[in-house]
Amino acid sequence: MSEFPSAIEQRPALRFGLAHDFRCPPGCDIPMPQVYAETFEQIELAEGWGLDLCWFTEHHFIADGYLPNFVPVAGAAAARTTTMRFSTDICLLPFRHPLRLAEDLAILDNISNGRIELGAGMGYAAHEFAGFGIPRNRRVSLTEEAIEVLRLAWQHEVFSYHGKRYDFDDIRITPRPVQEGGPPLWLAATSRASAERAVRYDTNLLPQGPPAAVLDPWREGGLAAGRNPGTKRVGLIRGVFVTDDEEREWPPVAEAEAFRRRVYVDLIKGSDDHRQALERRSKDDKPLDAQPLNPLAWTVGDVEHCVAELTVLMGDHGITDLVTWGGPPGLAPSVMNASIERFATEVVPRVKANLSHRA
Repeated sequence: MSEFPSAIEQRPALRFGLAHDFRCPPGCDIPMPQVYAETFEQIELAEGWGLDLCWFTEHHFIADGYLPNFVPVAGAAAARTTTMRFSTDICLLPFRHPLRLAEDLAILDNISNGRIELGAGMGYAAHEFAGFGIPRNRRVSLTEEAIEVLRLAWQHEVFSYHGKRYDFDDIRITPRPVQEGGPPLWLAATSRASAERAVRYDTNLLPQGPPAAVLDPWREGGLAAGRNPGTKRVGLIRGVFVTDDEEREWPPVAEAEAFRRRVYVDLIKGSDDHRQALERRSKDDKPLDAQPLNPLAWTVGDVEHCVAELTVLMGDHGITDLVTWGGPPGLAPSVMNASIERFATEVVPRVKANLSHRA
């Protein structure tokens, strides 16, 4: 018998959506203003089709214009929607002062009337730490202290904080967030240590590695701490391309996604995390983009195929929140609209029904 008899009743409702990073690879003929305009149009359409979420991601100093700041785009998107929730996968905490971030998120929470969340991580790309002049060996302390400051800031009381990286007295963050306690927090996990960090701070989880390295220690740690992991959210970026003619419609998207994969692989190779990533890959014995919880993996095929694959993926790993890429690098975001509409209206309802039966 489960240690938590009411686990099914407490399980969060399934949510689905989009992820965007706003990119124009060098040489592509889609101007960046078009990428932004079509992305906002797509977000509005996706809300109308019934999708729940939009996540923005972050990197810096990338030649293709990779989104460096989610705050302005989240504000613009929130102003054009009424129900969709916005978050990040991920916000790189070492590069943001937590007081300023607390203010930004509080403003976004008011613009959206309580529809903001924050997915956070500590970064890995060596050129970003060099560009900001931040020693990479400070990333853990910068990340953990930022989480602690954010939680204090959103209590809407005067507070002080004295840490290794941040030190201040008698601060009050305004405006007050709409959501009590502030936007819900998520932490990215690529290893056991980062999964244990999510347990320690009692956050939702963004697993980005082999399940045995991230999901198992997160769930085990939650149980050891006397919590029910089934009440937390587990989120994943999983590209989904719904098509009845894969041979004709998928190749241009596949080519764009190959570019996305190359950029990420180059960033990983240039970081000190490369050795650990290779070790995890060898243990899992699967290519980097074929790992079940890797944000670069795709589900491609007709409705039946997509429903079947996503049902297994989400059911086997306890995924509560799944978003698909909305704009392949170098292509107009609108090329994905037909697939996204079918994902929202034909695939998602059946996946929800299948998983409700499994529960």
